[in-house]
Amino acid sequence: MIIHSTQKGEIQMTPSRYSRLINFLQEDLAISTASLDVALRHREQNTGSLTMVLWQYGLITLEQLEQIYDWLETV
Repeated sequence: MIIHSTQKGEIQMTPSRYSRLINFLQEDLAISTASLDVALRHREQNTGSLTMVLWQYGLITLEQLEQIYDWLETV
């Protein structure tokens, strides 16, 4: 697992890990492509984490957010 930190303290994932995260969101948590598109657009505007943007906009539940962080710890 390779993670790069940026100057703002935000964690950047490798492209491979990011792709696996997107796959996990769609396949395991059944997050729609439309929801991901919305989150990605808003993430670009405020540079927040994709998962936090999904949660802030009500596109995932708190339980799903916890599942994502559990998944991130195991990959």
